[in-house]
Amino acid sequence: MFDIRPDDLTDPQTRALLALHLSGMLSNSPPDAVFALDLSGLQSPDIQVWTAWDGEEIAGVGALRMLSADQGEIKSMRTHPDHLRRGAAAVLLRHIIAQARQRGMGRLSLETGSGPAFNPALTLYRAHGFTDGDAFGDYTKSAFNQFLHLDL
Repeated sequence: MFDIRPDDLTDPQTRALLALHLSGMLSNSPPDAVFALDLSGLQSPDIQVWTAWDGEEIAGVGALRMLSADQGEIKSMRTHPDHLRRGAAAVLLRHIIAQARQRGMGRLSLETGSGPAFNPALTLYRAHGFTDGDAFGDYTKSAFNQFLHLDL
């Protein structure tokens, strides 16, 4: 149904979806709790971005950041509004999990926020085996953010 492709962040549809993602994070999070990466942040050599396509339309985006040889972080997961509840996010998440396993990672982690805007993502992650846990990397715990982990 969806075609998952490595993305070099040059396609206008990818850029527009990432801008929508960043805008959504800024509007649904306290200013000091937004850790979404902008385009230049996603162009780091330790990050691989994939997009899900439905024909010629972008359906979703997701990224894997290498924190260490053993741990990765999910970044920039977002479904295009025209493709909500059609499975794009689940396909991307399964692809990222498989990529982390192929790279020999033992753990995949993510940071996200709290509140109604984050509930669909939390439901998706928990349905794929992620569990609540401690802060990781450079993150610190706050009343707003939460951390999920999946042992691979």
